[in-house]
Amino acid sequence: MTYRLCILLVASMMLVRGEVHRVINERNHHTFDRNHPVEARIRPGDTIITKTVDSAGWDYQGIRRTKTHGNPLTGPFYVEGSEPGDALAVHLKKIRLNRNWGYTAGRIAGYALTKEYLETKQYPPLYEKAQILGGPENYLEGRTDLVPWVIDLERNTVRMREPVSRRIRMEFPARPLLGCIGVPPAGDKAPRSGPTGNWGGNMDYKEIREGATVYIPVYHNGGYLMFGDGHAVQGDGEAVGSGVETSLDVEVVVDLEENAGLTTLRVENEDYLISIGNKSGDTLNEALKIATTDMVRWLEDEYGLETWAAHQLIGFQGEYDVAAIAGTIGCKIPKSALARQP
Repeated sequence: MTYRLCILLVASMMLVRGEVHRVINERNHHTFDRNHPVEARIRPGDTIITKTVDSAGWDYQGIRRTKTHGNPLTGPFYVEGSEPGDALAVHLKKIRLNRNWGYTAGRIAGYALTKEYLETKQYPPLYEKAQILGGPENYLEGRTDLVPWVIDLERNTVRMREPVSRRIRMEFPARPLLGCIGVPPAGDKAPRSGPTGNWGGNMDYKEIREGATVYIPVYHNGGYLMFGDGHAVQGDGEAVGSGVETSLDVEVVVDLEENAGLTTLRVENEDYLISIGNKSGDTLNEALKIATTDMVRWLEDEYGLETWAAHQLIGFQGEYDVAAIAGTIGCKIPKSALARQP
């Protein structure tokens, strides 16, 4: 074999890393549970191409796939060779919008406002009947607090359809993200897709978007990766309790890091290392402690920083995101700070 042919063969092997799994997910789940039927068994390096439904179960065609509101999940995906103590490295290659409508809650959630303010307000229903979302068949019984949004796929924007403000144009650039991602936690627990923990869950973190890699601890053989809850756009904290809820086209490549020893989730993108602290239930201080502690460990273990240097770097270059007011914090270190040599 000539040297040139050898180089071409190696290059082609690098381009085709593994098998591609195109999954038509016709069933969705509301729990992170390893007893759910497996959608696909994959090997490290394989690609998953699939679609998610929105937080109420509507898919890209406006067909409701579940009858229960609350972040239906796509998956689980069984990762061959993964064992407790390992970590899944989920590379988010494509997180794309696939329909022209979404919806969100109409008011800031009570956990983000003071008691004194809430006591002075009497909120009438936004609508007298269940709000129409995508079309006549898309509505949620008993909900009068939802507002519809128009998604412009060509311009990559979102715009509130109604009500219309007299003061400001409610139109913003779209920035799609996955609100939920994770695996079943240790033991026999099967948490719903609403809370969060060291397994992941409903983190609603705007950095879990195209181009990022999410590192997730494995607690059971196979991992059982699940994700969903697409948002077309969302601000820090998810103050209204939702993003612009919609369905998404998703393409991920899943790798495996053996004996990773993670205690919480991590995210890496072009610019930042991010440790995630999850503590559901109005406990942002605890979430901050989890995120900061993990970042110290990350800088010590993988970047060789002295403990004092890790503390100082976080103290003077660190950034904090209130990912979700309900209990998720991101501790961020810019990669540019790690590139400096003495």
